[in-house]
Amino acid sequence: MKASPLLKLYLGRGVLAVAWAAVFAVAHDPIDALAIALLVVYPLIDAVSSLIDLRALPDGSERRLTLFNGVLSTLAAVGVGLAGTGGVAAVLHVFGAWAVVSGAAQVLVGLRRRGPELGKQWPILIAGGLSFLVGIFYNIQALGDDASLDVLSVYATGGGVFFIIQAGLLAWRARRPRTQTV
Repeated sequence: MKASPLLKLYLGRGVLAVAWAAVFAVAHDPIDALAIALLVVYPLIDAVSSLIDLRALPDGSERRLTLFNGVLSTLAAVGVGLAGTGGVAAVLHVFGAWAVVSGAAQVLVGLRRRGPELGKQWPILIAGGLSFLVGIFYNIQALGDDASLDVLSVYATGGGVFFIIQAGLLAWRARRPRTQTV
């Protein structure tokens, strides 16, 4: 995959995640129709991003992982929508499970994209790794008495910032003069 389409995708995905986090931070308490709609939208951002990414990928393991993540995110959107009627703990369990699996997939895609054209992908690798760990934390938090959806805005902001950083690194890499080696 070329850096330019990926740069636009990462930048758009990052900005959408940060915007979602800002809206969700003020609209999630109580869990009403607006909060549930926002909960559904967030994994759909990931699903649509995966489908856009998929169009530019050749056949291979990266493509299969991206397709898997798109399907997983679509299922997560349905799951958090249904869980929203069950309360905070139910939402955290579904969101947490999605974060664990999609975070692992994101790390694998980032590892496959490392190279001269797309860079080291460290922001994507960090975001995927943190998603995996935070997803575990959400499931633990859901079992306690102080479960809160406040953490989801922090999660989305962090992920969005890492995608924006990766877009910036891709832009910087594209502008650097290339040296020829024989």
